[in-house]
Amino acid sequence: MTEANLVAEIEALGDKLGQARAQINRRFIGQERVVELTLAAMLCGGHALLVGLPGLGKTLLVDTLSTVMGLKSNRIQFTPDLMPADILGSEVLDAGADGARSFRFIEGPVFCELLMADEINRASPRTQSALLQAMQEREVTIAGQLRPLGRPFHVLATQNPIEQEGTYPLPEAQLDRFLVQVDVTYPTRATERDILLATTGAVTTEAAGVFTGAALLAAQVVIRRMPVGEKVVESILDLVRSCRPGEVEGSDLAGVLSWGPGPRAAQALMMMVRARALLQGRLAPSAEDVAALARPVLEHRMSLSFQARARGETLYGVIDRVAGRVLGLEAAA
Repeated sequence: MTEANLVAEIEALGDKLGQARAQINRRFIGQERVVELTLAAMLCGGHALLVGLPGLGKTLLVDTLSTVMGLKSNRIQFTPDLMPADILGSEVLDAGADGARSFRFIEGPVFCELLMADEINRASPRTQSALLQAMQEREVTIAGQLRPLGRPFHVLATQNPIEQEGTYPLPEAQLDRFLVQVDVTYPTRATERDILLATTGAVTTEAAGVFTGAALLAAQVVIRRMPVGEKVVESILDLVRSCRPGEVEGSDLAGVLSWGPGPRAAQALMMMVRARALLQGRLAPSAEDVAALARPVLEHRMSLSFQARARGETLYGVIDRVAGRVLGLEAAA
């Protein structure tokens, strides 16, 4: 594959992604950063955790993405009484016409290409753990048998940041499986006006498909072939390693963090900077992409110490401080 051919592929994919974003914006108005981060996570073959108050369009975004990306999707409403079999499926005993009995497996909703895990923190830890193998290995083990999931396979989960009653915080192992945490905030006044006019009329705007599952898999291959400069690689390593307590001598994070990001954070940044550059019409990422993605990639992979929380420290503040010192750039809001 020549360099010219790779450039042509990247440019063609960029044009197609522009069409996809235009279709997404027909239904999910505004919130460009939310769309960019979620779409970038899918281009990287990863999962995304959408955190925001009810009514901000998280479910609408996932539904629109399934249409535009041409993926078979299922939705699971997580509740405290949800069981692992409700996600994975189960075996039932069938009796044939001749009286013979045999087990038949009934697939659960996880057997799809895009799974929406709505209010994922409302399920018990036992049920949450049913997604661990699926999100990492893209397969599940049921009754001692490995069953592969769809290709591609993405989990887009939602979470309400203020609701605490009847919820179970996600364990660190599961949080680490999400490529990014996307914070969905209130829209601007202009955006809210557009939403108001678009959603209260007699005509409902629909989105059209642009990708297919096979096309998305091909796009993920192109993303992995995009060049990353040595300066960007070093910036990623410097940022991630500087966010670990006790890792850097003389760091001002002593006593601030309980734990920091592992190697998956560096891997996530390496993939996401490529996707962000492509979505913005560039052929290669820069250190600015690393700073812009610091918050969504690192936030859910770090934890403040009790003393830091008591002083009013925030993870955003810590990440911004480290990014400013290491990269000379401020993390994007």
